[in-house]
Amino acid sequence: MIRSVKGTHDILPDQTWRWRKIESALHNFMQKYGYQEIRTPAFEKTELFTRSIGETTDIVSKEMYSWTDQGGENLTLKPELTAPVVRAFIQHNLGSQSAVNRLYYMDALFRRERPQKGRTRQFHQFGAEVFGSAHPEADAEIIAISYNFFKTLGIDNLTLTLNSIGSEECRQNYRNELRSYLKPFLSDLTETSQNRFKNNPLRILDTKIKYEKEIIKNAPDIDSFLTADDKSHFKEVKSLLNALSIPFTIDTQMVRGLDYYTRTTYEITSNALGAQDALCGGGRYDKLVETLGGKPTPAVGFAAGIERLLLALESKTSNFNDEPIQIYIVGMVEDARSVCQVLAQELRDQGFSVATDLLQRSLKSLLREANRNNVKIAIIIGDDELANNTVQVKNMETGEQTTIIINKLIEYLTDLDF
Repeated sequence: MIRSVKGTHDILPDQTWRWRKIESALHNFMQKYGYQEIRTPAFEKTELFTRSIGETTDIVSKEMYSWTDQGGENLTLKPELTAPVVRAFIQHNLGSQSAVNRLYYMDALFRRERPQKGRTRQFHQFGAEVFGSAHPEADAEIIAISYNFFKTLGIDNLTLTLNSIGSEECRQNYRNELRSYLKPFLSDLTETSQNRFKNNPLRILDTKIKYEKEIIKNAPDIDSFLTADDKSHFKEVKSLLNALSIPFTIDTQMVRGLDYYTRTTYEITSNALGAQDALCGGGRYDKLVETLGGKPTPAVGFAAGIERLLLALESKTSNFNDEPIQIYIVGMVEDARSVCQVLAQELRDQGFSVATDLLQRSLKSLLREANRNNVKIAIIIGDDELANNTVQVKNMETGEQTTIIINKLIEYLTDLDF
C-alpha cells in the first residue's frame, strides 16, 4: 500500500467542515476591513526566497523543497507567502493602481522540518499585507485584524507580544553590540548560532535551544538603539492598540524568523496550544519590495497557521459545529425510489440539505443512520403515501410523525425551526 508522505496529512470529510468554517469566516471578515484576496502559484523561483527570507534562516538553509527543472531553472515550493505576494505586487505594478493595497490570502506551504503537533511539511496559512503606508495606523490595523479574527472565532486567552527592531540604521549599531556581548559565549553556541553570529546575530535571539535562551537573557535590548523616528513610530502603534482596547506585552528580545522585518514585529499566542503556542506573527518590512526589484514601498503584514488554529478551536465545538444534513428521504418500496430522488432535488432547490438512501436498506437501519448523522427530519414514502400523494415527516429529535400532502411539504418544512 502506498501511504502519504511523512509530514503530510489527508483532510478527511469529518474534518473538512472545520476548514470550510475558517475559510468562510476569513472571507467575510476580510471583506469588512476592505481587503481583497490574492492567489499566487504553488512554486516560485528559488531566488525569490533566498533574497527575501535570508540565506542564513532555517527555512532557506534547511527546509525548502527546491529542484532544478528540465529547463535548468531553480524552483522552490512556497515555504511562506509574503515574498510571493510582494513579487506579484511588483510584477503587476499594483502600486500604480492604488496608493494603498490591502491584500489577503489562504494557501498551502511546504517546509521540510520535523513533523510535530500542529506543524507538518505541507501546512496551510492565511494572512494579510498592506502596501503603501509607512504610518503606524497600518501596523495597528494589521495587528487588530489578526487579533480580532481569533476573538471572532471564540478563542480566548490570547497574548499579543510586541517589539520594534527598528530601522536598518539602528540595527547595525545593535548588531555590533550584540556580537560584543555574545563573543565570550561563542564556543558554547550551536553551529547554527555560530553561523548566525557572523551573518546576522539578531537571528540568535530567535533560538529555541534552552541553554542558548539562558545566554541571551542578559543580552542588550534593541530598544536602547532605536532612533527617535523608530521610537515615535512604536509609541504611536502602542497608543493606537490601547485606543482599540487590544492588550499587549512588550518583549524587547523578540525577533521574527525572517530577515526582512523592520520596526514593528509581533506574535499572538494562545495557551490552548501548549508548548507550541504561536497562532500567528507578523510585522513591518519596509525594504522588501525594493530588495526584490520594486519601487521603495513600505509594507506590513501577518501570517497565521490554519492547523494551529484548528487545534486551538478543538474545545470550541459548542459555537463551531458542523452543519448536519437537515433531511433524510427514505423510500420504502421500489416505486418510491424515483419519487425520492425528484423530491430531494426539489427540496435542495429550496435551500434544504437533503440526503437519500443509495443502498435500498430497511427503515430501521436508515433511521439509525439518520440519528448517527444528527439528521433533523426523516421523510418516509411507502405504498400508502404513493397512493395518497402524501409523505410521513418524522421529527428525529422528538419522534413525532406527521402525514403531509406532498404539495404542502415545502411550506410545512419552511415553517420548521432548523
